[in-house]
Amino acid sequence: MKILVTVKEVAAVADDFEIEGTEIGEQYREYDLNEWDDYAIESAVQLAEAGDDVEVVTATIGPERSEETIRMALAKGADRAIRVWDDALADAETLDVGSKAEILAGVVEAEDPDLVLSGVQAEDDAFGGTGVALAERVGYGWAAVVNALDLEPGADVASVRRELEGGVEELTDVDLPAVLTIQTGINEPRYASLRGIRQAQSKELDVQTLADIGLDAAAADSRLDVVDMFVPETDSDAELFEGDAGESAAKLATTLRDKGVGAE
Repeated sequence: MKILVTVKEVAAVADDFEIEGTEIGEQYREYDLNEWDDYAIESAVQLAEAGDDVEVVTATIGPERSEETIRMALAKGADRAIRVWDDALADAETLDVGSKAEILAGVVEAEDPDLVLSGVQAEDDAFGGTGVALAERVGYGWAAVVNALDLEPGADVASVRRELEGGVEELTDVDLPAVLTIQTGINEPRYASLRGIRQAQSKELDVQTLADIGLDAAAADSRLDVVDMFVPETDSDAELFEGDAGESAAKLATTLRDKGVGAE
């Protein structure tokens, strides 16, 4: 059995930052593995540990910088990794869901996995549509926002529990091959051990271009353009009380009285 996990490197932004054009300055960003994808990796590794002859492959779209993030997935138990990147992707300002799904579909078609796991959404753009769009493009069954997964070794049906609107949950079976988007809380992602980190350095990290997966530069064309970036204005008139607890309490009491709170 082969499980493909799509992963993404995301940027965490410092509390104090500056916007440069249509993006946040590089000096204010630190990169890490997308939180939702971490749960997807753990789900795949647990399935591999429970069965025999299960290969876990991770795939990402990203520059050389993202290899450190991908190797963390390898350190947690993935067997090998694929990174897709070339000049056409480097020149693209942004990739929409359709572009990402098309590129990842090229990887799926080349790898022919039995199961694809993807995080529900990304921390940075919060799109949340790539997994389902990928399933539609490759013709796989799918289930979104999965918070419980039961797949017996060798089975061709996955039993899942998924979140719906309004706190409702659904129990359903999904025939393989399938794409499942994994919700946080489905498991507890493991920390990468020192041994795992060392082993990750020797695991295969295959860098492929768009041409390698049967696509041309048009796959990097996005219908989404970033035209402006700014810090939203706020109409908040919040007042910050400084001082120790007694001083702050006295100031708060005065403010409440002035505003008529508690007055008869």
